[in-house]
Amino acid sequence: MKNTLKLEEVGLLLLSTGYYFTQLDLGWGWFLALFFVPDLAFIAIVINKRVATVAYNFMHHRGVMALVIITGYLLKNDIVLMCGIVFMAHSFFDRVLGYGLKYFDSFDHTHLGWIGKSKHKNG
Repeated sequence: MKNTLKLEEVGLLLLSTGYYFTQLDLGWGWFLALFFVPDLAFIAIVINKRVATVAYNFMHHRGVMALVIITGYLLKNDIVLMCGIVFMAHSFFDRVLGYGLKYFDSFDHTHLGWIGKSKHKNG
């Protein structure tokens, strides 16, 4: 089942990047420049771990990204639409790698299971 979910994420990643490159005409530069921006939410760790977890989950939440995409589309604002699509693609990419939304107890504990040094806890 895990491989089926990863395959679904690959399909969604291809769909979102396909839309970006065929409909927005903004090029690779913007895509690459924005692709890892959601991970900058980890900088909130300087405040504390709880704030960093909330920031990370907010920047990787598909519902939030869907609202950004819808807002960009309705306002006919390609910049907002671009950010939503690239951030959504990043979220799909993370899920393919096994990264999910974080729990407060540990950054290794995600809604998809344990990752990193704690991966042995999945068993």
